[in-house]
Amino acid sequence: MRVKSGLVDRKGQDICELPREKSNKNKKNRKRNKKSMANVVQKLFETCKEVFATGGAGVVPSPGDIERLRSELDGMKPEDVGLSEDMPWFRTSDCEGTPPITYLHLYECDRFSIGIFCLPKSGVIPLHNHPGMTVFSKLLFGSMHIKSYDWVTDVSHNTSENLNPSHFQCSSGIRLVKIKNDSIFTVPCNTSILYPAAGGNMHCFTAVTSCAVLDVLGPPYSDAEGRHCQYYRDFPYANFSGDTDLVPEDEREGYEWLQEREKPEDFVVMGALYRGPKIVEN
Repeated sequence: MRVKSGLVDRKGQDICELPREKSNKNKKNRKRNKKSMANVVQKLFETCKEVFATGGAGVVPSPGDIERLRSELDGMKPEDVGLSEDMPWFRTSDCEGTPPITYLHLYECDRFSIGIFCLPKSGVIPLHNHPGMTVFSKLLFGSMHIKSYDWVTDVSHNTSENLNPSHFQCSSGIRLVKIKNDSIFTVPCNTSILYPAAGGNMHCFTAVTSCAVLDVLGPPYSDAEGRHCQYYRDFPYANFSGDTDLVPEDEREGYEWLQEREKPEDFVVMGALYRGPKIVEN
């Protein structure tokens, strides 16, 4: 679904109203700015190609490659991808319930994908997973609450019991998770990274203000290869702890239970045409 622009291109009129020398100068500045924007997006693409060159499900890039891509994303701004806060995707609608999210597709291949989620205020991307993926999320503007989890396979400082993984799973597929993050991020902030089995592989985004987040996934979701996007609902630790002391009492606030669910009916994502600098494949 495309979002039609209501802006009118008045470039020709503006040029006519300026003296020739100033007009030529402005032309050069616009060309320079456009080239600079294109360089940022193209450089991100080239870096992703190198970082995920030998990647695949469950394969984590080297620490050096992770820092290189993180640094690339840390310096990105909304204008680098042609975004501004006054675009229609960030306006809160009058409809009841959770407002729809807009997704801008930049690039995807079998090794990685690049895209931008545009959230109006109170927009929610519900709790979901990233099977076998390393994911970089860069908040471009605004404030966003992020809550993330990792599956529990062991608990340090446990009781005298020797627990096996089955102790961390209840009936109906309910599994114990450790809270990795539960914070509000506001620009400027660093790029967040999650890994196949750590770093908060399952997370939920809630827009405190209108905001945009650029996601790089390596590799991307693929139903054909078994990397499905699964959704979850969360429950307090006390709901299913039973009589077994899985977690020391003073640490229980850091744990919850997750149960897989169908995609929430009120979660609506609309595709829109990305109008920023295009990626050129070499």
